[in-house]
Amino acid sequence: MSQFFGNVEPNIIDDEMVQKAIEEKFPEDLGDLARRENINFQVVTELQLSFKSILQIDNLWPLENLTKLQLDNNVIEKIEGLESLVHLVWLDLSFNNIEVIEGLDTLVKLQDLSLYSNRISKIEHMDTLQELQIFSIGKNNLTILEDVVYLRRLKSLRTLNLSGNPFCNTEHYTLFVVAHLPSLVYLDFKLVRDSTVRFLHSLTGKSGNSILQSLCFVALGAGSLQKSGSQKHTTAFVEYLNGSFLFDSLYAEDTEVAKLASLPEVEDLLQAYPSWFVSVCENLYNYGLEEYEKREAEVSKFYKRFHEILTVNQQESKRIISDFENQNQRRLDEIYHARSGDIAESKRAEGKEDILQLWDALMTLEALVSNDLEELLQDFKRSIDVIASTFMENIQGIYPFHSIQCRDLENQHHEKLMEMTFAILEKLDKDELEEDFPDDVRRLLVDKDTIVNAINMSHSIRLRKIDKRESDMLCNTYQW
Repeated sequence: MSQFFGNVEPNIIDDEMVQKAIEEKFPEDLGDLARRENINFQVVTELQLSFKSILQIDNLWPLENLTKLQLDNNVIEKIEGLESLVHLVWLDLSFNNIEVIEGLDTLVKLQDLSLYSNRISKIEHMDTLQELQIFSIGKNNLTILEDVVYLRRLKSLRTLNLSGNPFCNTEHYTLFVVAHLPSLVYLDFKLVRDSTVRFLHSLTGKSGNSILQSLCFVALGAGSLQKSGSQKHTTAFVEYLNGSFLFDSLYAEDTEVAKLASLPEVEDLLQAYPSWFVSVCENLYNYGLEEYEKREAEVSKFYKRFHEILTVNQQESKRIISDFENQNQRRLDEIYHARSGDIAESKRAEGKEDILQLWDALMTLEALVSNDLEELLQDFKRSIDVIASTFMENIQGIYPFHSIQCRDLENQHHEKLMEMTFAILEKLDKDELEEDFPDDVRRLLVDKDTIVNAINMSHSIRLRKIDKRESDMLCNTYQW
């Protein structure tokens, strides 16, 4: 996929090269005229600069009305110098040494783009190419199949060539691409099969995009079964619950109540509260991981059965086709050696009947596999719905139930803090406190309303954060 200089000195596009290319494009009877007079670059709409050992694109700005530009089979390393060619419809940069897709922002009319056989490792910087219909980026260094999803933003894209990239060897490569780019008509020079589209549409129509995309990612080994560490926690919807992260976040912005730690007895309360709260978070974390394993087991079971159905169907289809080919060969031999035209015609009629029977058999198999997959998908959806709804119900239960749970712990802590504060205020009024408090604490204790407002505000902030964490878990589970 790399082009080499060899013994040829690399070139930069200059006026002489452009002039010569335009002259070569003129009809033979106009060649002398073109050479005698300066060519008006603004009337030129097509330019071919293939096999010129071009290293750098430059000096094309006068050709502002170009609609077709061929720069294939050169040694170009960077896409540049095309900003003024805003009327380009067709651009060929295949067989070069380009590493990054860039410099195409102004080519908003581009319909056909070829970057075949370069060194590109990422699909990017194509947001403005909304009229692009044909895109070839085969034989590059694309390794991450999920990057293909970027092309969903190109609403006019109908023909795509990715062949020859490392990720093409990924299992279910075609299924993944067609699933995420449903408007494709041709993929890798082949017509997208109607059966593939119908299957993917059945998944989308019955169970929504989330299951369809989950199907693709898990089948590729990029799903949650492959995640570990913090990624696994995120997929289990319990990230940052295995420790004091949530508790610490409750007090991250609370500077007022922290000042009360110097008060008698309040320090003990503030030290005991974290251990109780963190213990509840740990329980929730462990429960989330258990439910995560159940979901993953269900997904794994689904794909195991999915592959079994497809394998059986493919094997039976191959057997039927093999039998037909063997029988068809015998039929052709019989026609070839037929002793009369009537016998040959009779054998041909039998051959046509065999073809109809083959078609019926294959269509029957397709209907059967479609039904089996539909039934499998419905069973999977029911199982996942039960697992997800149970998880959400239990999450909602873990927070408000019993005195040891997060929200009730916070309420209890708040009540005790208020009681202690009122008791301290009483003692202050009666001059029964011997300790000398810092100025910032004294400002809080200036009167009952000030301290109550500060404590209530802190309590309200902490409750909102607890509620938000619960809401995030429920929303993520529902969206999954």
